[in-house]
Amino acid sequence: MRIIANNSGPGARVEEFDLRQPLEAPDFRTLLRALGNFGVLCFPRQDLDAAKLAAFAGRFGTLEVNVANMFHAEGLPEIMHLSNMRDAAGTPLGLSDAGQGWHTDMSYSHDIALANVLHAKLVPMRDGQPLGDTQFLDMHAAYEDLPDEVKQRLEGRVAVHDFEKFWDVMRLRPGSSRGPLTEAQKARKPPVQQPIFRVHPVTGRRVLYCNPGYAIRIAGLEPAESDAMLAFLFRHQMQAKFLHSHHWTPGDVLMWDNIATIHNAVADYGPDEPRFILRAQVMASLDYGALAA
Repeated sequence: MRIIANNSGPGARVEEFDLRQPLEAPDFRTLLRALGNFGVLCFPRQDLDAAKLAAFAGRFGTLEVNVANMFHAEGLPEIMHLSNMRDAAGTPLGLSDAGQGWHTDMSYSHDIALANVLHAKLVPMRDGQPLGDTQFLDMHAAYEDLPDEVKQRLEGRVAVHDFEKFWDVMRLRPGSSRGPLTEAQKARKPPVQQPIFRVHPVTGRRVLYCNPGYAIRIAGLEPAESDAMLAFLFRHQMQAKFLHSHHWTPGDVLMWDNIATIHNAVADYGPDEPRFILRAQVMASLDYGALAA
């Protein structure tokens, strides 16, 4: 295994490692530490079916079944299909608009996520160039770069995160196949409070855990101050110096840290430029500090 850091922003490539093989303890520890340190890991030239992807991702924690419960692999509801493709009858083969907008998966849940693991089977192309980048912003660096007065003002405070906020924004996008959330789905994911600053379980460093996809207000602040502070935090974390954009290649497995990054899926491809990706969501269900030690 070779781990090669990106030249700028978060991220690293993991070369010479076959994810079809069982993940033994020393390699698991190395990858967990690398995930904490780099935020995004790309494993190129992989060839996994849904079961193998679930086995690899499940080594890092419990796999979540998406609240919408749509477009999952047969017999594996924890593996979701992300795609703009349709079958001969015109039925969508996957969720076409997943991740389009800056957010952190599962920040709307009491139990947060450690990581996403995506495996590209088909990547949209135009003029020989890949489309549909996934972009990341480094929340370790964003926290460290905050003004001291902002850190002091927000120390110990929580923000309210709401699943419905992001879902409704996605529903308004052209071509969305999302319907309104049912009352049962809303009941499963009511608004929750999350600390604005968290201590990362692997690195022990603080991160800014407040994203524009789900955060709706800061508890304990007057509405005007809350709105202004959220707007500042969202502008702050969008700075180019925190950014890494992943250009997909078929076979890539991309694993990213949902505690120390926020991400966005770039929707720059059309319905005639096919995309098909397998997705697993790893919940933060283990003692990662002990496992990485």
